[in-house]
Amino acid sequence: MAILVAVTDSEEGDLALTRAVEEAELRRTPLLVANLRLSPLEAPADAKVLERPPNTDVADYVLALLDQHAGEVDLLVIGMKRRSPVGKALLGSVAQHLLLSANVPVLAVKTAD
Repeated sequence: MAILVAVTDSEEGDLALTRAVEEAELRRTPLLVANLRLSPLEAPADAKVLERPPNTDVADYVLALLDQHAGEVDLLVIGMKRRSPVGKALLGSVAQHLLLSANVPVLAVKTAD
């Protein structure tokens, strides 16, 4: 089994990667990194980095990776932004789409602030 992490160009993306690395070490399982960044990504040497093709929707790409690696990936890790009380009713469209559409459990991490 493996863990797939979606890493964006944000503090939440960095946190998702950190948490996914910890989870992969804990489970002793491979780590697949969906690089959604525009800037260079520093991934662990033993991680398999998957580069998003240009002009590809982020959520669709991550869901396609889950389909492509069906039976291999057993956890998706994503970063989320903190929301105000009103904003908690509405998630970001990418996070919401992944949480509702992923065919594996999703670990959504957010910053402590």
